[in-house]
Amino acid sequence: MTVLDTHAWVWLVADPKRVSARARRHIDAEMRGGPLLVSSMSVWEVAMLADRKRLELTMEVEDWVRHCEGLPFLSFVPVSNRVALQTVALPGFPSADPVDRIIVATALGLGAAVVTADRRIRSYPRVRTVW
Repeated sequence: MTVLDTHAWVWLVADPKRVSARARRHIDAEMRGGPLLVSSMSVWEVAMLADRKRLELTMEVEDWVRHCEGLPFLSFVPVSNRVALQTVALPGFPSADPVDRIIVATALGLGAAVVTADRRIRSYPRVRTVW
């Protein structure tokens, strides 16, 4: 099982060349066994970035998300109460960013790896990462 960090999701869909070769191999292998997972918080983050003009999509954000929801290799994971609680119990987690914390807590709760270029997440020894 694999959870995509927000940027990994955007890059995979919009500009796959930005995903590292190692991460792409991992993604390809994972897709044979089922969908890749995206936290619903990543949807929020994409919407916020687009609204603040820090992310430019080729269509309206609502349409882009709807397009992604229709992709057979992606599945969106809502933020459960368990995940929300787990975000404050990540000993030594190197980031205060709530989206990073939710993505990591989601992966830990599912026993999944995180595909991410984020060095802070990759430095956290309690979660398996791929980049």
